[in-house]
Amino acid sequence: MFITGYAVMAGAAERLVLGYDSFGNICGRKNTPVKGAPLSGQDMTNKKYVFFLNSCSLEMQSLKISSVSLCVSSCPQEQLNSLEDLQSFARNNGSYLCVYNLNISSYTLNPKAAELCPTLPVPPSKSFPLFNRCVPQNPECYSKYASVLIRMVNEMDVFHRTLSGILAGRDTVIGLSVLALAFSFILVLAFRFIRTLLVHTLIALVIFGLLFVSGVLWWLYYDYRNDPSTELETEKENVKFLLGYAIFSTIVTVVLLSLILVLRKRLQFTVQLFRIVGTIIGRIPFLLFQPLWTFLILIAFWLFWVAVLLSLGTAGTAHATSGGQVEYRALSGICYMAWYHFVGLIWTSEFILACQQMTIAGAVVTCYFNRNKNSPPPHPILSSISVLFCYHLGTAVKGSFLITILRIPRVVLSYLYNILTQKGLFKCCFCWFWCQESCLRYFNQHAYTTTAINGTNFCTSAKDAVFILAKNSSKLASISCFGDFILFLGKVFVVCFTVFGGLMAFNYHRELQAWVVPLLLVGFFAYLMSHSFLSVFEGTADAMFLCFAVDMETNDGSAEKPYFMDQELLTFVSQSNRLTEGQKHRSMRPFQDNEEGTELQPMV
Repeated sequence: MFITGYAVMAGAAERLVLGYDSFGNICGRKNTPVKGAPLSGQDMTNKKYVFFLNSCSLEMQSLKISSVSLCVSSCPQEQLNSLEDLQSFARNNGSYLCVYNLNISSYTLNPKAAELCPTLPVPPSKSFPLFNRCVPQNPECYSKYASVLIRMVNEMDVFHRTLSGILAGRDTVIGLSVLALAFSFILVLAFRFIRTLLVHTLIALVIFGLLFVSGVLWWLYYDYRNDPSTELETEKENVKFLLGYAIFSTIVTVVLLSLILVLRKRLQFTVQLFRIVGTIIGRIPFLLFQPLWTFLILIAFWLFWVAVLLSLGTAGTAHATSGGQVEYRALSGICYMAWYHFVGLIWTSEFILACQQMTIAGAVVTCYFNRNKNSPPPHPILSSISVLFCYHLGTAVKGSFLITILRIPRVVLSYLYNILTQKGLFKCCFCWFWCQESCLRYFNQHAYTTTAINGTNFCTSAKDAVFILAKNSSKLASISCFGDFILFLGKVFVVCFTVFGGLMAFNYHRELQAWVVPLLLVGFFAYLMSHSFLSVFEGTADAMFLCFAVDMETNDGSAEKPYFMDQELLTFVSQSNRLTEGQKHRSMRPFQDNEEGTELQPMV
């Protein structure tokens, strides 16, 4: 039923920005006929601009401009004073400014030409960047035209203004997404061959990016707020959002700089950790290419999601009027579907990422619990994907659903934070949900690894993972914490420089664009891309440490029950946690004596 609805709304998105004439034709594309409208269904591929026959005295009623509009191939650059000028312009430029059914040779002969052609004189005009309208350049006509257009944009609801901004900047959004992809791929290769200098360089770039983006956001806010020409609601919304972005960016900068200062002494441990992770990835080299498939799937889904969102926001049915013209009537209640659609964005994106995490966990588990380290199992990734799709899709669905449940209230609170006065309460609630979501992501990853080890369902795996982590949290948490922090800085690096590129690109097209929302969309996509790529290292490290904990719980290092781990890993964990002398004398003993509880059996 939903797919059928998408088909019904096809073409609605193009009307929002490309514009359409009074006869139901969307400018810039080939159209299908509308019953009862003889001038509909024309090929307007080369006619991309909307031209009003009475551009100097427009009036607006119910978000509709009361003037006949046409699709033309070019706007008149000079004033046209007579029908002969219109005829000459059409012959020289191939742009017909009279109603379509009036032949060019009849411009000066047809007695109804005055009604079917624009009001004379036709002022010189230029194409407008957002809505592809021919805007008159005559000062008097321009003031009237602009006032009507401003009223039209201001009376549009926020949802439609946002869609306008997304469509207008769609090329920029796609370009910035590709930029985020490039940054993410470079970081993956860099982390594969990480060295101490690289960590210092990454931290320096992140600090520079945070300070620079925060400064640019404050500068743009000051520039917009003091701009006397700010009249449109989109421009006023830009100012509000820029203030929010600047405050949020400043807070994140201060927090991250403080954490970098506190954790700076553990850089050497991070290098050792990534060297060990790199050894595991070296045994499964195709693990580095796993994010590419995830990225392609995410891109396909996001393009589909944005296309459907635009269709939802501009959905309507064409109705022919008595004069052969066409008007589009909005479908009632369709905007409420946008909320359902937004939930689908979060859940489906998280599900795709969960499938990647389970694939990585399965491959790492298979290689870890392999006695012969010199002969890794054949095709561990394909084997992991096969097990995922045959047995554990429900686990990925449940894990991603829990993330969605916590993320939606956070988004709602963020929205309420911007419109209500009780900011302190909402800020605390927002932070609480963010912390809960971060913790849930951490335990979800370990639940996926436990599922790969034991083959149990999500709830059982989550319980077992919590049990193991609780017994060994003091030994493992500090090790993975800083590694995860460095990876998070990598994600911040990608987002910062992608958002900076977006700020520079969108700032050059201020007119009538709610570009701060597309910028937020770019930041969201950049974070998901970087998370998708860098989660290879994050997932590998988390899976490795959980396997390590299970190994210590189920084996004792004796000839009868030898460890699966490498000596390098055990040495690293021992050094990182500064084991006590008593623990050292116990040598290859578990961190804690085995107690009654859940048993986890390693894969053989």
